Amino acid sequence: MGDRKRDKWTGRSRGGGFGHRFFVFLIRRAGIGFAYGFLSLVVVYFIPFAPRATSAVWFYCRRVLGRSRGNSLRALFTHYYRFGQTLVDRIAIGAGMDDRYRFEFDNYADFLRILDSGTGVVMIGAHVGSWEAGARFFGDYARRMNIVLLDAESEKIKKALERNAVRSEYKVIAVGGDGLDSVLKIKNALDAGEYVCFQGDRFVGGEGTVEAGFMGRPARFPRGPFLVAARMRVPVVFHYSMRGPGRRYRFHFVEAQGKTETALLDEYLRVTERIVRAYPEQWFNFYEFWK
Repeated sequence: MGDRKRDKWTGRSRGGGFGHRFFVFLIRRAGIGFAYGFLSLVVVYFIPFAPRATSAVWFYCRRVLGRSRGNSLRALFTHYYRFGQTLVDRIAIGAGMDDRYRFEFDNYADFLRILDSGTGVVMIGAHVGSWEAGARFFGDYARRMNIVLLDAESEKIKKALERNAVRSEYKVIAVGGDGLDSVLKIKNALDAGEYVCFQGDRFVGGEGTVEAGFMGRPARFPRGPFLVAARMRVPVVFHYSMRGPGRRYRFHFVEAQGKTETALLDEYLRVTERIVRAYPEQWFNFYEFWK
C-alpha cells in the first residue's frame, strides 16, 4: 500500500441498476443454479477490472488473515463469488423463491424476548454475510423495523430491486442532508417501541468516527450507532446473517451487555471479529478498510 492516499468508501454500493435487472431476468428465466454458474464469468471480469476492490480483498487476505500468495489468489475468486451468491439469493428470495432456502437461528428465543419487551431496540450489524437475504422472514416484526441507510447508497439499485424483486416490509430512515431530521426519526421509532437497525462498520468522510483495533489492525468505525444506543438506553442486539452450504443461512443474535458508547463498541468489535474469523470469505467491505 505504501504511502498512497487511502481509498475510502464513498457511500455507494458496488454494481449498478442494469446488473441487478439482468440477474432478476436471469433468475426468473433460467433459475437460481444457472445464475450461480454465470457468476463465475462475472467474477473473472471483476478481479482485473475492479482494481480498488481487488486490492482491498488482497490486503485483507495477505495482511489481515496472513495467507500465502497462492491462497490469497484463490481467495480473490471465492470472495467475489460468495458476494455474488448473496446478491442472487437476495433477489431470488425477494422474487418469492424463499422455499428454495433454509434458515437457522442462534439465540432466537432470547432475541424474540427482547423484541417482545415493548421497548425500542437498536440492532447493529456489519457488512458480513447478508442480513437482507432473510429480512422478510421476521414476519410481523419486519413491519416495525427501521433500516438506517446513507443517502449516498445507489438509488438505481434500490429502485431496480423494488420494481423487480424485493418485497420490503421494513421502513428506511435515510441519513444525510438534515442530520437533525434523521435523528428525530430514529428517536420517534424507538419511542414507539420499534426497532432501528444500523450497520456498525461503515461511514462516509472522517467525522463522527473512532479508531479501534479490529482483526489485529487499526480501523475507523462510526460513532453514531453506539452513541444512539447508549443515549436512548434501549436493548441492543448485534446481528449477522451468514451463508452456509446448500442455500442455508444462519442468523446470529447477541444481546449486548455494555451500557456506554465505548463499552458497546468494544463488545461489537469482539463479536464481529469472531464472526469474521468463522466466515472469512464473507467480509464484504470492498475498499481499504484498515489503516
